[in-house]
Amino acid sequence: MADCANGAGATLLPQLLQELGCESLLLNTSLSGQFAHQSEPVPENLGELCRRVKEFQADLGLAQDADADRLALVDEKGRPLGEDLTLALAVQHVLKKKRGPVAVNLSASMAIDELAASFRVPVIRTKIGEINVVEALLEQGAVIGGEGNGGVIWPEIHPGRDSLTATGLVLEMLAESSEPLSALAAAFKTYHLVKDKMDCPAELAFRAVVELRHRYQGENISTLDGLKISWPDSWVHIRPSNTEPIIRLLAESRSVGRSRRLIENFKKEIKKIIRQLS
Repeated sequence: MADCANGAGATLLPQLLQELGCESLLLNTSLSGQFAHQSEPVPENLGELCRRVKEFQADLGLAQDADADRLALVDEKGRPLGEDLTLALAVQHVLKKKRGPVAVNLSASMAIDELAASFRVPVIRTKIGEINVVEALLEQGAVIGGEGNGGVIWPEIHPGRDSLTATGLVLEMLAESSEPLSALAAAFKTYHLVKDKMDCPAELAFRAVVELRHRYQGENISTLDGLKISWPDSWVHIRPSNTEPIIRLLAESRSVGRSRRLIENFKKEIKKIIRQLS
Protein backbone atom coordinates (compact mmCIF):
# COMPACT_ATOMS: atom_id res chain seq x y z
CA MET A 1 0.00 0.00 0.00
CA ALA A 2 1.44 3.38 -0.99
CA ASP A 3 0.30 6.96 -0.41
CA CYS A 4 1.93 9.31 -2.92
CA ALA A 5 0.12 12.36 -1.46
CA ASN A 6 -0.63 13.64 -5.00
CA GLY A 7 2.98 14.78 -5.03
CA ALA A 8 6.03 14.45 -7.23
CA GLY A 9 6.24 10.69 -6.68
CA ALA A 10 2.69 10.02 -7.87
CA THR A 11 3.93 8.66 -11.20
CA LEU A 12 7.34 7.29 -10.29
CA LEU A 13 6.48 5.25 -7.18
CA PRO A 14 3.69 3.24 -8.89
CA GLN A 15 6.05 2.58 -11.80
CA LEU A 16 8.83 1.43 -9.48
CA LEU A 17 6.51 -0.91 -7.57
CA GLN A 18 5.26 -2.40 -10.81
CA GLU A 19 8.76 -2.99 -12.16
CA LEU A 20 9.80 -4.62 -8.89
CA GLY A 21 6.90 -7.06 -9.24
CA CYS A 22 4.97 -5.82 -6.22
CA GLU A 23 1.26 -6.23 -5.77
CA SER A 24 0.34 -2.72 -4.75
CA LEU A 25 -2.68 -0.62 -3.91
CA LEU A 26 -2.16 3.09 -4.46
CA LEU A 27 -3.55 6.18 -2.79
CA ASN A 28 -3.44 9.79 -3.98
CA THR A 29 -1.68 9.44 -7.33
CA SER A 30 -3.17 12.54 -8.99
CA LEU A 31 -0.87 15.19 -10.47
CA SER A 32 -3.53 17.89 -10.16
CA GLY A 33 -1.31 20.03 -7.95
CA GLN A 34 -3.71 19.63 -5.02
CA PHE A 35 -2.24 17.58 -2.20
CA ALA A 36 -4.64 15.05 -0.71
CA HIS A 37 -3.61 16.00 2.84
CA GLN A 38 -0.75 17.69 4.63
CA SER A 39 2.07 16.03 2.73
CA GLU A 40 4.64 15.74 5.52
CA PRO A 41 4.77 11.98 6.21
CA VAL A 42 4.33 12.16 9.98
CA PRO A 43 1.89 9.88 11.87
CA GLU A 44 -0.90 12.46 12.16
CA ASN A 45 -1.09 12.67 8.35
CA LEU A 46 -1.11 8.92 7.69
CA GLY A 47 -4.51 7.95 9.07
CA GLU A 48 -5.97 6.78 5.75
CA LEU A 49 -2.86 4.80 4.86
CA CYS A 50 -2.86 3.07 8.25
CA ARG A 51 -6.53 2.11 7.88
CA ARG A 52 -6.05 0.80 4.34
CA VAL A 53 -3.01 -1.30 5.28
CA LYS A 54 -5.09 -3.11 7.88
CA GLU A 55 -8.17 -3.32 5.65
CA PHE A 56 -6.28 -4.92 2.75
CA GLN A 57 -3.83 -6.88 4.93
CA ALA A 58 -0.88 -5.30 3.18
CA ASP A 59 2.69 -6.17 4.14
CA LEU A 60 3.51 -2.51 4.67
CA GLY A 61 2.52 1.04 3.86
CA LEU A 62 4.75 3.57 2.08
CA ALA A 63 4.19 7.30 2.51
CA GLN A 64 5.97 9.97 0.48
CA ASP A 65 6.10 13.71 1.03
CA ALA A 66 5.29 16.33 -1.62
CA ASP A 67 8.64 16.29 -3.42
CA ALA A 68 9.23 12.54 -2.90
CA ASP A 69 12.54 12.83 -1.08
CA ARG A 70 11.25 11.45 2.25
CA LEU A 71 9.67 8.11 3.10
CA ALA A 72 7.70 7.01 6.15
CA LEU A 73 6.62 3.45 6.84
CA VAL A 74 3.50 1.81 8.23
CA ASP A 75 3.84 -1.79 9.43
CA GLU A 76 1.52 -4.65 8.52
CA LYS A 77 -0.54 -3.94 11.66
CA GLY A 78 -1.35 -0.44 10.43
CA ARG A 79 1.00 1.33 12.83
CA PRO A 80 3.13 4.28 11.69
CA LEU A 81 6.76 3.59 12.55
CA GLY A 82 8.10 7.14 12.48
CA GLU A 83 10.44 8.67 9.95
CA ASP A 84 13.60 7.99 11.95
CA LEU A 85 13.06 4.26 11.59
CA THR A 86 13.10 4.49 7.78
CA LEU A 87 16.70 5.68 7.91
CA ALA A 88 17.65 3.16 10.60
CA LEU A 89 16.27 0.23 8.61
CA ALA A 90 18.00 1.41 5.42
CA VAL A 91 21.32 1.87 7.24
CA GLN A 92 21.07 -1.58 8.78
CA HIS A 93 20.31 -3.21 5.44
CA VAL A 94 23.18 -1.50 3.62
CA LEU A 95 25.73 -2.16 6.38
CA LYS A 96 24.91 -5.87 6.29
CA LYS A 97 26.09 -5.89 2.69
CA LYS A 98 28.84 -3.26 2.75
CA ARG A 99 30.69 -1.90 5.78
CA GLY A 100 31.68 1.75 5.88
CA PRO A 101 31.01 5.12 7.53
CA VAL A 102 27.49 6.47 7.94
CA ALA A 103 26.78 10.20 7.47
CA VAL A 104 23.82 11.80 9.25
CA ASN A 105 22.99 15.19 10.71
CA LEU A 106 23.18 16.11 14.39
CA SER A 107 19.47 15.51 14.96
CA ALA A 108 19.29 11.98 13.57
CA SER A 109 18.32 9.30 16.08
CA MET A 110 20.69 7.60 18.52
CA ALA A 111 19.56 4.38 16.86
CA ILE A 112 22.05 5.18 14.09
CA ASP A 113 24.93 5.29 16.58
CA GLU A 114 23.89 1.94 18.04
CA LEU A 115 23.69 0.39 14.59
CA ALA A 116 27.07 1.75 13.54
CA ALA A 117 28.64 0.48 16.76
CA SER A 118 27.24 -3.01 16.14
CA PHE A 119 28.92 -3.01 12.70
CA ARG A 120 32.06 -1.29 14.06
CA VAL A 121 31.85 1.63 11.64
CA PRO A 122 32.01 5.36 12.40
CA VAL A 123 29.15 7.86 12.32
CA ILE A 124 29.83 11.22 10.71
CA ARG A 125 27.60 13.94 12.20
CA THR A 126 26.95 17.12 10.23
CA LYS A 127 25.06 20.38 10.45
CA ILE A 128 21.35 20.23 9.69
CA GLY A 129 20.55 20.33 5.98
CA GLU A 130 20.75 17.78 3.18
CA ILE A 131 23.68 19.47 1.46
CA ASN A 132 25.81 19.18 4.60
CA VAL A 133 25.14 15.45 4.86
CA VAL A 134 25.82 14.93 1.15
CA GLU A 135 29.13 16.81 1.26
CA ALA A 136 30.34 14.81 4.27
CA LEU A 137 29.14 11.56 2.72
CA LEU A 138 31.09 12.16 -0.50
CA GLU A 139 34.20 13.59 1.14
CA GLN A 140 34.56 10.77 3.67
CA GLY A 141 33.34 7.86 1.58
CA ALA A 142 30.26 6.97 3.59
CA VAL A 143 28.31 3.98 2.28
CA ILE A 144 24.95 5.46 3.27
CA GLY A 145 23.57 8.53 4.97
CA GLY A 146 20.52 10.66 5.43
CA GLU A 147 18.38 12.68 7.75
CA GLY A 148 16.02 11.47 10.44
CA ASN A 149 12.97 12.87 8.63
CA GLY A 150 12.83 9.79 6.39
CA GLY A 151 15.41 11.14 3.96
CA VAL A 152 17.69 8.28 2.87
CA ILE A 153 20.82 9.02 0.82
CA TRP A 154 22.45 6.01 -0.87
CA PRO A 155 25.41 7.10 -3.00
CA GLU A 156 25.36 3.93 -5.09
CA ILE A 157 22.23 5.39 -6.72
CA HIS A 158 22.87 9.13 -6.40
CA PRO A 159 23.94 11.57 -3.66
CA GLY A 160 20.58 13.00 -2.64
CA ARG A 161 17.57 12.22 -0.47
CA ASP A 162 15.24 9.91 -2.37
CA SER A 163 12.09 8.11 -1.24
CA LEU A 164 12.33 5.74 -4.22
CA THR A 165 15.80 4.59 -3.20
CA ALA A 166 14.52 4.15 0.36
CA THR A 167 11.56 2.14 -0.95
CA GLY A 168 13.85 -0.19 -2.88
CA LEU A 169 16.06 -0.81 0.15
CA VAL A 170 13.12 -1.50 2.46
CA LEU A 171 11.46 -3.86 0.00
CA GLU A 172 14.71 -5.75 -0.59
CA MET A 173 15.15 -6.05 3.17
CA LEU A 174 11.65 -7.52 3.55
CA ALA A 175 12.15 -9.87 0.60
CA GLU A 176 15.31 -11.26 2.18
CA SER A 177 13.77 -11.62 5.64
CA SER A 178 11.36 -14.19 7.00
CA GLU A 179 9.99 -11.64 9.47
CA PRO A 180 7.30 -8.98 8.98
CA LEU A 181 8.11 -5.28 9.17
CA SER A 182 6.78 -5.00 12.72
CA ALA A 183 9.30 -7.59 13.93
CA LEU A 184 12.18 -5.92 12.10
CA ALA A 185 11.21 -2.59 13.64
CA ALA A 186 10.85 -4.11 17.12
CA ALA A 187 14.52 -5.13 17.06
CA PHE A 188 15.44 -1.46 17.52
CA LYS A 189 15.31 0.30 20.86
CA THR A 190 12.41 2.71 21.01
CA TYR A 191 13.40 6.37 21.04
CA HIS A 192 11.07 9.33 21.12
CA LEU A 193 11.95 12.57 19.34
CA VAL A 194 10.11 15.75 20.32
CA LYS A 195 10.40 18.95 18.28
CA ASP A 196 9.43 22.44 19.41
CA LYS A 197 10.30 26.08 18.84
CA MET A 198 10.07 29.38 20.66
CA ASP A 199 9.89 32.96 19.44
CA CYS A 200 13.05 34.97 19.94
CA PRO A 201 14.66 37.92 18.09
CA ALA A 202 17.57 36.64 16.01
CA GLU A 203 20.29 38.56 17.85
CA LEU A 204 19.09 37.39 21.26
CA ALA A 205 18.67 33.84 20.01
CA PHE A 206 22.34 33.52 19.05
CA ARG A 207 23.48 35.21 22.27
CA ALA A 208 21.30 32.87 24.34
CA VAL A 209 22.86 29.82 22.70
CA VAL A 210 26.35 31.19 23.36
CA GLU A 211 25.42 31.56 27.02
CA LEU A 212 24.14 27.97 27.12
CA ARG A 213 27.43 26.80 25.61
CA HIS A 214 29.27 28.36 28.55
CA ARG A 215 26.89 26.86 31.09
CA TYR A 216 27.13 23.33 29.70
CA GLN A 217 30.76 23.25 28.61
CA GLY A 218 31.45 20.51 31.14
CA GLU A 219 28.91 18.20 29.46
CA ASN A 220 29.26 16.19 26.26
CA ILE A 221 28.42 18.97 23.80
CA SER A 222 28.68 19.76 20.10
CA THR A 223 28.76 23.34 18.85
CA LEU A 224 28.81 22.35 15.19
CA ASP A 225 25.28 23.67 14.66
CA GLY A 226 23.86 25.62 17.59
CA LEU A 227 24.27 23.50 20.71
CA LYS A 228 23.71 19.79 21.17
CA ILE A 229 24.07 18.29 24.65
CA SER A 230 24.26 14.51 24.83
CA TRP A 231 23.81 12.08 27.72
CA PRO A 232 24.03 8.26 27.57
CA ASP A 233 20.31 7.82 26.90
CA SER A 234 19.14 11.22 25.62
CA TRP A 235 20.10 14.49 23.95
CA VAL A 236 18.79 17.97 23.29
CA HIS A 237 19.63 20.11 20.26
CA ILE A 238 19.08 23.90 20.36
CA ARG A 239 19.43 25.90 17.14
CA PRO A 240 18.70 29.54 16.34
CA SER A 241 16.96 29.74 12.97
CA ASN A 242 18.84 31.47 10.16
CA THR A 243 15.60 32.54 8.47
CA GLU A 244 13.08 33.18 11.27
CA PRO A 245 13.13 34.90 14.68
CA ILE A 246 12.85 31.59 16.52
CA ILE A 247 14.91 29.02 18.38
CA ARG A 248 14.32 25.38 17.44
CA LEU A 249 14.57 22.72 20.13
CA LEU A 250 14.73 18.96 19.59
CA ALA A 251 15.10 16.27 22.22
CA GLU A 252 15.30 12.49 22.05
CA SER A 253 15.16 9.90 24.81
CA ARG A 254 13.64 6.52 25.63
CA SER A 255 10.31 8.10 26.68
CA VAL A 256 8.05 10.84 25.38
CA GLY A 257 7.81 12.31 28.88
CA ARG A 258 11.57 12.59 29.27
CA SER A 259 11.93 14.22 25.84
CA ARG A 260 9.18 16.73 26.59
CA ARG A 261 10.67 17.58 29.98
CA LEU A 262 14.03 18.26 28.36
CA ILE A 263 12.37 20.63 25.90
CA GLU A 264 10.37 22.45 28.58
CA ASN A 265 13.31 22.77 30.95
CA PHE A 266 15.52 24.30 28.29
CA LYS A 267 12.76 26.63 27.11
CA LYS A 268 12.46 27.94 30.68
CA GLU A 269 16.22 28.37 30.93
CA ILE A 270 16.40 30.18 27.59
CA LYS A 271 13.58 32.53 28.61
CA LYS A 272 15.50 33.47 31.76
CA ILE A 273 18.65 34.11 29.72
CA ILE A 274 16.75 36.26 27.25
CA ARG A 275 15.29 38.35 30.09
CA GLN A 276 18.79 38.91 31.43
CA LEU A 277 20.08 39.88 27.98
CA SER A 278 17.22 42.25 27.14
